[in-house]
Amino acid sequence: MHAARFRRFLESFKQSDGPARHDLVQFVDGEGFLNLIAVGYWIDPVAFEKWNESPAIKDWWASDERLKEGVGYFREILRPRMEQFETIFTHAHGPFEGVSILFPEMSEPIIEHGYWGSMRDRLPLSQTSVMDPEGNLTVKSGTPVQGGRVIVGGHDNLTLIRSGEDWSFTEGDERRAWFEDIEPVLHEGMNYLRDDGLEVGCYCNRYVHHMDENGNALEKGFGYSLWRSLSALETWGASHHTHLQIFVTFNRLAKKFQNLTLYHEVSVFDAANQYFEYINCHPKTGLLRAV
Repeated sequence: MHAARFRRFLESFKQSDGPARHDLVQFVDGEGFLNLIAVGYWIDPVAFEKWNESPAIKDWWASDERLKEGVGYFREILRPRMEQFETIFTHAHGPFEGVSILFPEMSEPIIEHGYWGSMRDRLPLSQTSVMDPEGNLTVKSGTPVQGGRVIVGGHDNLTLIRSGEDWSFTEGDERRAWFEDIEPVLHEGMNYLRDDGLEVGCYCNRYVHHMDENGNALEKGFGYSLWRSLSALETWGASHHTHLQIFVTFNRLAKKFQNLTLYHEVSVFDAANQYFEYINCHPKTGLLRAV
């Protein structure tokens, strides 16, 4: 039944003005619930608005029938401006992920990499703004602890990171190092952010794995985190033991990795370009845990 509902989302992406590309991922959250997620990317904001405001999409989300189905739904809509976005890969030849697949080309290797603070330096907006958070998360409607339909408002400079790994081309010692050395400490760090991340400014974290349209697991995944600010993300990365363990372990084994591809996307957002809606979700879903 849940798979049939999920397929409805996939069909909606095929409508006019649907996403230019999408990813299908899944994970089990901290409360033990399976989450199936379709991640859509639009290049043209006008096309997204047409799709999102079409009766087939708008009326379905607004229907009271969603409150009676015994399953939770959520959508998190984020619109970065170009100066608020950066992405980076370990390999110039890919395989690429996320929005990068839609880019006509990638830049040459850059020098803004490999030091604490390089992520900030790659954001064009950093030339004119410190990107400190302004305001707080707010509940626009609904009551998180009671479930039902809840809409959450964001704040200026809320930050997202999608940090991914593709191990599908690894083999031998490289593959063994990924599964035995790197992935366990990565998983530990992702679980910390999922369960206790609020204490370091992480509103929510999902450690997800890709799947195909039939639900078969693929050998790639990513962490998806929403943070109060870029500086909170930077502080966790540079000083918290859960991330330092990931960083030290990877660098100790870096020479073994020729085919493991790592990447991330980082964005900061204006409050007006964020929309978070949760229907029948438990109170630790997404931003509900932080309001």
